[in-house]
Amino acid sequence: MKNWPGSTDNVRLTLRRARPAVFSIALLLANTPPELVARDEIGDVDTRFRLFSPDDSIKVLAFEDPKVKGVACYLSMAQKGGYSGALGLAEDTSDASIDCRRTGQLQFTEAFRNGERVFSERRSMIFKQLRVVRFCDPERNALVYLAYSERVIEGSPNNSISAVPLYSAGSDKAPRCEHYAE
Repeated sequence: MKNWPGSTDNVRLTLRRARPAVFSIALLLANTPPELVARDEIGDVDTRFRLFSPDDSIKVLAFEDPKVKGVACYLSMAQKGGYSGALGLAEDTSDASIDCRRTGQLQFTEAFRNGERVFSERRSMIFKQLRVVRFCDPERNALVYLAYSERVIEGSPNNSISAVPLYSAGSDKAPRCEHYAE
């Protein structure tokens, strides 16, 4: 009676056979490259000494908003050391901080969606990413950047936020973010 199509043994056998395919698809989806944004590594500091392997650290990156010239963001994030961190197998913590600033003449290069991803970096081998998204605050004419950790099963409430006002000192010619937000 164990070999009829609905038997428990056949269901288990089917699940065992499907497991590698499901894992392969999940791995492929998790490792698809995010939108490529040029980023610069500014520096890092060690936070935990490890005798025979790389130390835990905080890494500082800088990147420019790809759709708004004249805005740069600085992002700090914790990075696990040890052998698993060196091999890219460790899951980094969700701790991150962001600060975005006006660095020059503001110019929108194209329209954007509220909540659109500006930056993404893998934080574990498969399922966790650090993301930065952009919003428009039309009432205050400001761009708001939110850094958070996203995980396939369960995200983290840890987040950081930064706002860039679009006004020009002594001028009414500042671009309005709502004219470019979809």
